[in-house]
Amino acid sequence: MDSSAFTPLAWKETDAAKMVELAESNYTLVSTRRTTRHFSTKSVNKRLIELAILSGSTAPNGAHLQPWTWVAVSSQELKQRIRDAAENEERKTYGERMPDAWAEVLAPLGTDAVKAHLTDAPWIVILFKQKKRLRENGEWGPTYYATESCGIAAGMFIQAVHNMGLVTLTHTPSPMGFLRDILKRPAHEEAMLVMPVGYPAEGAMVPDIQRKDLDEVAVFIE
Repeated sequence: MDSSAFTPLAWKETDAAKMVELAESNYTLVSTRRTTRHFSTKSVNKRLIELAILSGSTAPNGAHLQPWTWVAVSSQELKQRIRDAAENEERKTYGERMPDAWAEVLAPLGTDAVKAHLTDAPWIVILFKQKKRLRENGEWGPTYYATESCGIAAGMFIQAVHNMGLVTLTHTPSPMGFLRDILKRPAHEEAMLVMPVGYPAEGAMVPDIQRKDLDEVAVFIE
C-alpha cells in the first residue's frame, strides 16, 4: 500500500455516555421525519439546497467514484414540464401498469397520478446515477456499486433536509427517461429519485401509519 496516498483519520474519541446522549438526540430528531405531499410555495434559500447536496455527497461510495449528479431545479417553467411528463407516466401506471399487489399497499397512503408537489415545492432535486465514467485514457469504464452508493447519498440528503427544518418526498415516476431528456443529461446518467424540497403547506397531512419496532427490523447475535 502506498502510504503517500493516505492522510490521517480526523477522529477523536467521545466519552461513552456522551455517545449515547448524541445517539438518542439524533434518533429523537430523525424519528420525527415524515414524508408529505403537501408543500408550501414559500421560497427556500439556495444555500440550504447546496448544503443538503454537499451533505448527501459525503456518502461512502464504490471506489470513491462518487457516481451521482444532483440536478436542482427552481425554474417554475421547468418544474411544470417535469410535472406534466411525470403525471402522464403516472396516469398510465395507475390506470394500466400497476399490479394489484402494488395498488394494495399504496391504497392506505392515498397516492394518485396528481403530482402537485412538483410545482408547489420551491425546489425539486433529481438524483442521477452515473452508470459509466470517463477514464484517464479517454475510454469509458463502468462505475461500481453505483445504485447502492446513490441510495446511501439520497438517505444522507434526506436527513440533512430534515435536520435543517424542511421536508422532502422521494418520488419515483416510472419510467423516468423523460427526466434525462428534459434536463438534458448525458446518456450515461440515469434518474433515480425526484425529491421536492421546501416547507410543508399549512395544514399538511401525512398518513396515520407507524414504523416497525426494533425487534421487527433487527436481529442481534451476541
